Amino acid sequence: METATYPSLFSSSSYSSLEQNHQLSDSYPSKIDHGSGIADAFFNSVPMLTIIFTALAIVLGYLYRPYWGVRKVPGPPAIPLLGHLPLLAKYGPDVFSVLAKQYGPIFRFHMGRQPLIIVADAELCKEVGIKKFKDIPNRSIPSPISASPLHQKGLFFTRDARWSTMRNTILSVYQPSHLASLLPTMQSFIESATENFQSSEEEEDRTFSNLSLKLATDIIGQAAFGVDFGLSKPQSNSDSNSISQNQENGNEVSDFINQHVYSTTQLKMDLSGSFSIIIGLLIPILQEPFRQILKRIPGTMDWKVDRTNKNLSGRLDEIVMKRMNDKNRGSKDFLSLILSARESETLSRNVFTPDYISAVTYEHLLAGSATTAFTLSSIVYLVSGHPEVEKKLLAEIDGFGPPDQMPTAHDLQTKFPYLDQVIKESMRFYVVSPLVARETSKDVEIGGYLLPKGTWVWLALGVLAKDPKNFPEPDKFKPERFDPNCEEEKQRHPYALIPFGIGPRACIGQKFSLQELKLSLIHLYRKFIFRHSPNMEKPLELEYGIVLNFKHGVKLRVIKRR
Repeated sequence: METATYPSLFSSSSYSSLEQNHQLSDSYPSKIDHGSGIADAFFNSVPMLTIIFTALAIVLGYLYRPYWGVRKVPGPPAIPLLGHLPLLAKYGPDVFSVLAKQYGPIFRFHMGRQPLIIVADAELCKEVGIKKFKDIPNRSIPSPISASPLHQKGLFFTRDARWSTMRNTILSVYQPSHLASLLPTMQSFIESATENFQSSEEEEDRTFSNLSLKLATDIIGQAAFGVDFGLSKPQSNSDSNSISQNQENGNEVSDFINQHVYSTTQLKMDLSGSFSIIIGLLIPILQEPFRQILKRIPGTMDWKVDRTNKNLSGRLDEIVMKRMNDKNRGSKDFLSLILSARESETLSRNVFTPDYISAVTYEHLLAGSATTAFTLSSIVYLVSGHPEVEKKLLAEIDGFGPPDQMPTAHDLQTKFPYLDQVIKESMRFYVVSPLVARETSKDVEIGGYLLPKGTWVWLALGVLAKDPKNFPEPDKFKPERFDPNCEEEKQRHPYALIPFGIGPRACIGQKFSLQELKLSLIHLYRKFIFRHSPNMEKPLELEYGIVLNFKHGVKLRVIKRR
């Protein structure tokens, strides 16, 4: 029988095997040490990973939190940060009409990071502006306004109880008796401004939009401040010193208006505003830090706007303080009336502090000049391109009375029905404020969608004005559509055209503006008619924002009536 043989423990082969095993055992602890090092490194990196993921979550939460609350409202896909600004660049003012056709009367539009709920239906606008006003009482503050503290203290963007007190006090200023008392002042400025046309040659281009801005600024400057800026006066009627003074005043006021219309009232579709405003559109939390830095760097737009703000604020403060100390100031202008109201009521005194008085008076200057000038220019432009409308308008104006007979406030309201129709149709054709901003103060349901507190709800007045359901052939200029006896007028929704806004937040200066427009048009068409310049683009190019503006102005040729 074979016996099994085992190697001897002390044989050479056994020794070699033991030595190899010993070497393996020596190397094993080092591998364990290496593995535990990896583990230590991993566990040591956990806090860093936590920080990274937390930061990422915060960034994503910041970017998408506004969207999440309104995600059920329909709308096109949005690009991170940019939102739907590329669509605004592509379609311009028509973008909301395009989206309304695709998504219905209420839809979502992202202005950079911020979602807007766009309301493009007359009945829903009534619901937002009137029926549920207590739930949507304030205006949302877009990026350009956030960059201008002066704007935020005006009536337009003031909020809640302060707004209510300010509005009630200011409304007393716009009583019919006070508006009627302003007619001679308005007429005087209008007569002076139209003298600029007396020397016009029929082949000479005149930028009518420039004159209308100067005229509107002079009128509201006198009505608001009791100050004559002298922008629209013909230079031929002044001596050289007056010319120099007028030019200096004109440059200062015009520069201010141009910069502020651009930088604080427009959301530019090409993102060409100041850098801090662009940042505000994309990442609002960074807007104010960037503005504080950039306004200290000479040459930047933020620096220019801040310097302009300071210059104008200083001028306003001087006017306000001087008027406050004048015990015989009377009540001929808005500022004097506000100061008198402030002195008679303790509550108004607390609300109308000097900085708020400066802001609300400035607001009248800007709102009463830019919007009225745009509307006056658009009316003359549209009438000059429609001979049949011009013929009817001239017949009504000529039929009122002798050329030197100034209409009274009652005449303006009752004796010019076709002029009323022309103004309404022009304001429909070019809606100066195509979007009206609101913000919910609590959770509220609009159009079947529950909108959380803080939602920006914007009324698309420009879309309403071109809705064929209320305005058949919306791209045609037809003042007769507003004839009270017209079937179209009778069947139209009462809130289909709301160029001055709707509800308690509607423009309180609309009667002032209409009075100025009517008086200006009557005086102009008694002496002149206008024709389009062949050097003007067709159709007119517009700069789109919260307020419309003519990109290259309105160029017309002036013809004296025989």
